[in-house]
Amino acid sequence: MDNIINRTQVTQFVFSGLTDNVTLIPFLFLVFLLVYIVSVIGNTGMIVIVHKSAKLNTPMYFFLSFLSLVDLFYSTIITPRMLSDLISLRRIISFNECAIQFFSFAGLAGTEIFILANMAYDRYIAICHPLLYVSVMTRSRCFCLVLLAFFIGFLQSSLQTNCVFRLRFCRSNLIDHFYCDVPPLLKLSCSDTLYCDLVTVYSVATCTIGSLSAILVSYMLISFAIIRMKSAEGKQKAFSTCSAHLICTSLFYVTVFFTYLRPPSNVFDSQDKAACIFYTVLTPMLNPLVYSLRNQEHLYPHTPLQNLREPMPEIIPIPKILDMTGTG
Repeated sequence: MDNIINRTQVTQFVFSGLTDNVTLIPFLFLVFLLVYIVSVIGNTGMIVIVHKSAKLNTPMYFFLSFLSLVDLFYSTIITPRMLSDLISLRRIISFNECAIQFFSFAGLAGTEIFILANMAYDRYIAICHPLLYVSVMTRSRCFCLVLLAFFIGFLQSSLQTNCVFRLRFCRSNLIDHFYCDVPPLLKLSCSDTLYCDLVTVYSVATCTIGSLSAILVSYMLISFAIIRMKSAEGKQKAFSTCSAHLICTSLFYVTVFFTYLRPPSNVFDSQDKAACIFYTVLTPMLNPLVYSLRNQEHLYPHTPLQNLREPMPEIIPIPKILDMTGTG
């Protein structure tokens, strides 16, 4: 009889949750509820302000509005469920709901990675090629870059979801986590998981290393351009316009690498959960705070995005740019 039960395909999962310590649960609930509220207000406010303000209708803030949109959905997929499970005795999720949660979460995570790369490319063009900026960062190109980010993000998510949820889960239905993710799910499978391990590692590595390489190359070229600037004010403005992006990118990539690109382990411990909390719950809250809209760039003109269909070199203060870059 036990053998028959062990071979039965799981139809629902149970989350272990963040903690079983009843004294910590009220505190954690209040903290993460506050974090989620701040995240929703911050990201929604960022989207509204960017689209309502003509001064912020530029490629950089265009990408930032989509980053906020991704963070808003990203946190909403994970945090409300986590809060509900903290105060519930039934932490059950159906097989199909688990697949949908993972597909959405992984797709948005992949999208965020490439939007961060798009923002680095925007900074590179703005600082290293200011005279070409309005002709390169057109409205259509910005839309194409965002659509490409969504396409690649959900493509890799589809590959992982199809691989993981085709496995047989018959060992247990207890997921040692607070949401559906690959590492704890693979530990429950009674199928051979080598192929899924490889798909996950290659998918995550290709996306993260590919986009990270683009970001690092962009900032290497930006650093060379800043070093050549004569104006100390120009250097300070260049660093300030890149610092927020560098902080958010570093926080996101460090936790992703820690979670997915480490050697396999049979234990999914509290450190793994802490890393997951950081990039699924805290990072969506921190992004709009770090990207303060008070940080105004003066290295290139803020041409409204709707006017970027045609080059507008006449509005660029060429003498100032030449003085800053040291080419005059």
